[in-house]
Amino acid sequence: MATNLESAYHLSQIAHPLLKSSGVGNIVFISSVAGLVHSATGSVYGATKGAMNQLTKNLVCEWAKDNTRCNCFAPGFINTLLVQEVLGNKEFLEKVISKTPLRRPEEPKEVSSLVAFLCMQASSYTTGQIISVDGGMTAFNFSFT
Repeated sequence: MATNLESAYHLSQIAHPLLKSSGVGNIVFISSVAGLVHSATGSVYGATKGAMNQLTKNLVCEWAKDNTRCNCFAPGFINTLLVQEVLGNKEFLEKVISKTPLRRPEEPKEVSSLVAFLCMQASSYTTGQIISVDGGMTAFNFSFT
């Protein structure tokens, strides 16, 4: 079974010729705050997200000559169906809120807005960035320990 990291790498390699020929290629990866700071998701999950961050930076160095940009966003807990069960645990939700300066989980539109921006001409000089979309969680050094 392929990991998300392996899938991202292989898909990027397949797409690269098309991105290169377009003259304005752009890749936006999804990571996690777990790739930046310790979180309750565990060491292996955090390591794979950290590797996704590094893949972003390496591809920028390899593909900038082809005018292909690559960025990554690192969300915290997005209020989606995928995490509603976890956030439904009142004790866990209280921990998340206590470690998030904006005092709430993020909404999907807050993440999608960043992705849209990274795909626009307005961000044409933004590349190689790992952008936390986390309500300040990483600034607070989010950890359950």
